[in-house]
Amino acid sequence: MTDKPAYLTREGRARLEAELEQLVNVERKEVAERIAAAKELGDISESGEYEDAKKAQALLEGRIRDIKSILSRAAMIDEDTHANGEVRVGSSVTVKLEEDDEEETWTIVGSAEANPREGKISNESPIGSALLGKRPRQKVTVHTPSGPMKMTIVKIH
Repeated sequence: MTDKPAYLTREGRARLEAELEQLVNVERKEVAERIAAAKELGDISESGEYEDAKKAQALLEGRIRDIKSILSRAAMIDEDTHANGEVRVGSSVTVKLEEDDEEETWTIVGSAEANPREGKISNESPIGSALLGKRPRQKVTVHTPSGPMKMTIVKIH
């Protein structure tokens, strides 16, 4: 695992804590019951249900470890202040894309909370990292997997 900070908003931390509680207190018991029920059926060496339950258990335990790791490295994002008018983790940024003259608004979050469909992009993504430290009216060229993307920062909020 890594020692780098996992940037989280208060909402993101609460969501991860709730997911961890659900996984540990509810889903872990359900998987254990599935394994026990499959063992009662007899020969587990040929039991598809037993194999499925063990795979589910491995995935569940992996997710629990991941969440615990993220929470142990959590660095809370201060969402209430604007650092000198610069884009930073926690900022919402409106940009104007040169390509189609459209405006987009993204919130820069840590990778644990990134969800582009909700307008939340990671500070480690090509766009997020290119925007960090920039100010309104600055032009930014982002090198994305699909080629360069040019934009101008309209507003930081």
